[in-house]
Amino acid sequence: MTGAERAAPAVDIVINNYNYARFLPAAIESACAQAHERTRTIVVDDGSTDDSRRLLSTYEDRATVVLKENGGQASALNAGMEHCEGDVVLFLDADDVLHPQAAGRVADAFAADDAVAKVQFRMETIDAEGRPTGELKPPLHLSMPHGDLRQAELAFPFDLAWLPTSANAFRLSALRRILPIPERAYPICGADWYLIHLMTLLGPVVSLEEVSGCYRVHGANSYEPAEARLDLAHVRETIGYARPTAEELLRLAGELGLPHPDRILSLADLGNRIVSLRLEPQLHPIPTDRTGGLLLDSIRAARRRSNVSAAMKLAFLAWFAAVAVAPKALVRRLALLFFFPQSRSSLNDLLGRLQRGRPQSTAPGS
Repeated sequence: MTGAERAAPAVDIVINNYNYARFLPAAIESACAQAHERTRTIVVDDGSTDDSRRLLSTYEDRATVVLKENGGQASALNAGMEHCEGDVVLFLDADDVLHPQAAGRVADAFAADDAVAKVQFRMETIDAEGRPTGELKPPLHLSMPHGDLRQAELAFPFDLAWLPTSANAFRLSALRRILPIPERAYPICGADWYLIHLMTLLGPVVSLEEVSGCYRVHGANSYEPAEARLDLAHVRETIGYARPTAEELLRLAGELGLPHPDRILSLADLGNRIVSLRLEPQLHPIPTDRTGGLLLDSIRAARRRSNVSAAMKLAFLAWFAAVAVAPKALVRRLALLFFFPQSRSSLNDLLGRLQRGRPQSTAPGS
């Protein structure tokens, strides 16, 4: 029986909400409006104190509503997945929306290959009022990873073009292998890091080029900065998500018998750490970090990058060398160029040409 002849996978859309009453109806309406017939909507309210619960009472005939005490994103997603019964889980943050074709597109991708563990799709960015900003996630100069990415995930996981929570769908049978999400490791946010990265070790990834959802930037996002402005607290928060995720990746790789390095090294993570250390050393979250050690690790990390050209590797290393010795004012400018693609629009086409393309679909050790 071919993929086209199989019954279309059932898709459960899990919406997690905490004090996003302003945006919650749009998220629920977008989930309920999916063209894919075998779609269910599950909404988890994580102890909101705004008008969310009153709004949710009006949707009880169209969605499964789960009310719980506040416990953070990981807790909310764990609670939502307890109610999933379909073949595929598509997560949706309460301030984002899906296009009507989103569930159908991911269902088709899973139906085409029983081994696929994760599907992601591009998103357009909108503002608080729902108006497109003209930006995409990821930017078009970045190729989205595709295929068997276990080797790349264990070599440079945080350098791959992964998408935010709302752009990801997972095969439920594979997802159950890594549940529950460890709530102590991700007490407030960051649970999507655990899912996005660990699921890559459980099967091939499909990246859909079609824009299938909207990512809302409204100034009060739990993680996304509203503008291209260096926020060192946000940088430290990102470092805090990367550390437990790297530990969990190595743990799961060991359980699965996958060849893996002793340490996870990614240029994105090392970039966060060297900027944090140079600009606010007294608040830097990893006390053992030293500028020289981060420089050496950046060389090791660049050597692992199988998805970029030699010229691109040199460009990365030049940036690290400059950040290591530059005065703080220049470090801030270099950090903006590194963290915010929109601040270097004239360079993005060149950087795109320096990419070798998507990581090859090869198994670890091959």
